[in-house]
Amino acid sequence: MNPRKTVELATPALIIDVDALEKNLSLMAERHPGSKLRPHTKAHKCTEIARLQLSHSHTNFTCATPREIIGMAAAGVGSDFLLANEVLDVDRLSALAKVSENARVTIAIDSLETINAAVRAGLRDVLIDVNVGLPRCGIAPELAGQLADTARKAGMTVRGVMGYEGHLMMVSSDEKRQQRVAESMLSLKRAAQDVGGEIISAGGTGTWNMHDETGINELQAGSYALMDTHYAQLKIPFMQACFVLGTVISRSKDWLVIDVGLKSLSTDHGNPSVDDYDVLFCSDEHTTLVRKKDSGLSPANIGDKLFVKPSHLDPTMAMHSEAWITRGEKIIDCWQIDLRGW
Repeated sequence: MNPRKTVELATPALIIDVDALEKNLSLMAERHPGSKLRPHTKAHKCTEIARLQLSHSHTNFTCATPREIIGMAAAGVGSDFLLANEVLDVDRLSALAKVSENARVTIAIDSLETINAAVRAGLRDVLIDVNVGLPRCGIAPELAGQLADTARKAGMTVRGVMGYEGHLMMVSSDEKRQQRVAESMLSLKRAAQDVGGEIISAGGTGTWNMHDETGINELQAGSYALMDTHYAQLKIPFMQACFVLGTVISRSKDWLVIDVGLKSLSTDHGNPSVDDYDVLFCSDEHTTLVRKKDSGLSPANIGDKLFVKPSHLDPTMAMHSEAWITRGEKIIDCWQIDLRGW
């Protein structure tokens, strides 16, 4: 049976509100048109969503895994791909070298080891990944120029620098977040002067409107397209477009249980949200809900469907093989989450 309405879906099911998605894409494209945005596919892992981003004139994409780049290239979506992640596996990098025969593939490097792996794989375009405060990947800013020189001596084209101020995305005050982003990007600009090249790439959904004067020339945002409750705390103007649909499978006097749990959404950024309910806890297959005291609705009945808002979009998308595309209660399409895995 081909479901035509959301109430007909087997649950848990991943739902995307196409109108909310389109509004989010349009809003971001208006602020960061064309190559000023390098959408991050790690957030949605879906070539159909990337195709919509392409329709908004974004031809350059950020990817987190070789699989994402290979899948995007195979689907004919995009022409310039950045692997914004350090990869040492020469076999995986060699697969990217094959992609680079028809599209431009640039990889992030932050060490001599990443240079050597890229050389062995036959990749030549690189960005120097610079640590701008997040204790993750990236070379110290003062060493970025030296690494760029080493890469050029190895025959590489150094296109510029990238940095990710992920540690600042959830600073609660807009003013404080703006100030700290400016400080973080100052170190990236200084590194860019030492490195050379045309690209200064940084940013994300949480700092989408804070780079007008930081000097970066492309924004790597991803979550804005579908959103989650974690980013929604910032009151940024993007709509929740992604949900996990669940069915009420049990009900007691004080609570009810839906069939959405840790195997269908991520809780590393906190519990999910359900309108009119408080979440008591999530377990492997279940989420237990209590109706809010100020809710004007009667508790849902066994068999009813509820929409769950995930707290962290990216890993939630990776748990599903397909997404049901909806307009209201009507199902208009089904898209494969075809970029999952490495």
